[in-house]
Amino acid sequence: MKTKPKPCPALNPKAIIQSKHSSGLADEVGSEDDLYNEFRSSSNRFRHPGGGGEQLAINELISDGSVCAEALWDHVTMDDQELGFKAGDVIEVVDATNKEWWWGRVLDSEGWFPASFVRLRVNQDEPMEEYLAHLDGASEGGRASMGGPLGPGLPCKEQMRANVINEIMNTERDYIKHLKDICEGYIKQCRKRTDMFTEEQLRTIFGNIDELYRFQKKFLKALEKKFNKDHPHLSEIGSCFLEHQTNFQIYSEYCNNHPNACVQLSKLMKIKKYVFFFEACRLLQKMIDISLDGFLLTPVQKICKYPLQLAELLKYTNPQHRDYKDVEAALNAMKNVARLINERKRRLENIDKIAQWQSSIEDWEGEDILSRSSDLIFSGDLTKISQPQAKGQQRMFFLFDHQLVFCKKDLLRRDILYYKGRLDMDQMQVVDVEDGKDKDFNVSVKNALKLCSPGGEEVHLLCAKKPEQKQRWLRAFADEREQVQHDLETGFMITEVQKKQAMLNASKSHPTGKPKAVTRPYYDFLLRQKHPTLPTSLPQQQVIMLAEPKRKTSNFWHNIGRLTPFKK
Repeated sequence: MKTKPKPCPALNPKAIIQSKHSSGLADEVGSEDDLYNEFRSSSNRFRHPGGGGEQLAINELISDGSVCAEALWDHVTMDDQELGFKAGDVIEVVDATNKEWWWGRVLDSEGWFPASFVRLRVNQDEPMEEYLAHLDGASEGGRASMGGPLGPGLPCKEQMRANVINEIMNTERDYIKHLKDICEGYIKQCRKRTDMFTEEQLRTIFGNIDELYRFQKKFLKALEKKFNKDHPHLSEIGSCFLEHQTNFQIYSEYCNNHPNACVQLSKLMKIKKYVFFFEACRLLQKMIDISLDGFLLTPVQKICKYPLQLAELLKYTNPQHRDYKDVEAALNAMKNVARLINERKRRLENIDKIAQWQSSIEDWEGEDILSRSSDLIFSGDLTKISQPQAKGQQRMFFLFDHQLVFCKKDLLRRDILYYKGRLDMDQMQVVDVEDGKDKDFNVSVKNALKLCSPGGEEVHLLCAKKPEQKQRWLRAFADEREQVQHDLETGFMITEVQKKQAMLNASKSHPTGKPKAVTRPYYDFLLRQKHPTLPTSLPQQQVIMLAEPKRKTSNFWHNIGRLTPFKK
């Protein structure tokens, strides 16, 4: 096992935080370079004494090589000294002398992991809490690893429910302390140093964590009211999650911003004065020895932990228990919250691809696509017939939320698209058209559908090549309306800053003066929806051909193609 290095030299944190200049630090604790290197190389991040009867029992078992642990929740690592695992993984516990952080092994990997993320087992079948319950004495020191007292005479399932309730309450209280430390220990001190941080930097690094703190305090108060201290297994906390389920959606903003926070923080941590400053903030607040990036990861892990805790609580709740239905509903609600956060993250990642797509379109007119839309729902070739000419035109259609964009393919370079127009889907009704002669256009149609404005002054007839393609488009139009309604109900929106940044990034990838084309990343993005099993190793020419209707080969096109190398 990797041995723990010696502690860092003592600092005067108040002097570091308040000082506008860091040159005086070297006089107190040695040279600035030595101190900086000591900070950067130190991996002794978890130096907190453990203890108690249970800890001694655990260590005794570890010395016999007979202890393993089952992961209750995923542990996402932010440091090469930490051990990553997923819920359900079996971990060999190598050292548990520290109460909060243990050293363990999974396959060929070793590292630190939080003790609260696992349940100890003496072997694969016997939970650690059952083993400890049978230790000689069964004294107050012998508590179950879930954190609750072993009440006399409680049935096993009720005792396990009490343990899970205690675990939820304890981790919630710890989490509040954690958020308070970040807000008061870091953010408050950073705002005093306007010479080091701008408000924009602080917003990027800490996101809306102050909003999370305010909400979590209210949520904890609600839990405390429902918590039965004398008989934890009788607590009815399911309703608390149901009453606050919409408030948990504020985690979406934090999770989406977290990658940006990591990038911004990593840039600052390359500068010595910021390393000193953040360490001084931690020491002043008397926080545990974990770096700031580790602290900022906790809300991301916390929102993913709730469904797992509730699933564990439901497992040990009798169906006759007054809390059973609420816990069951709360589990589904928190799963939906997690799904919503994942969906918003996907949508946010997609706006860069959509901006890049727009920048590849020739002759674009009007507002940017991101001004109203944030998701490509479906795309494909359709024949468009419009009044009054009733003439068919082959167009490539792209259905986004709120709008339908159609383009024309270049005759020679089929990967170049020309903007031809768009339809406002908020003002259109979709009508399924039967095969035969259409009265409005006086033409015979097959596999057709109509897009009509409410007053009938604007009508567009669209025809697919096959019946199944028509049905797929009808489903796509229905999906678009459902998504718009869902976004309205959940309050989903892309900020103006995010839109501008996406368009700026796209403009950099298409320098002026160079011919535009629908690029490979866009085709990958588009074809994944229509060809889920498409191999990623296909060359560009093959990929484009898959997206186009097959045409007969012609000597004319062959001869034109031979001339294209000489075209400027």
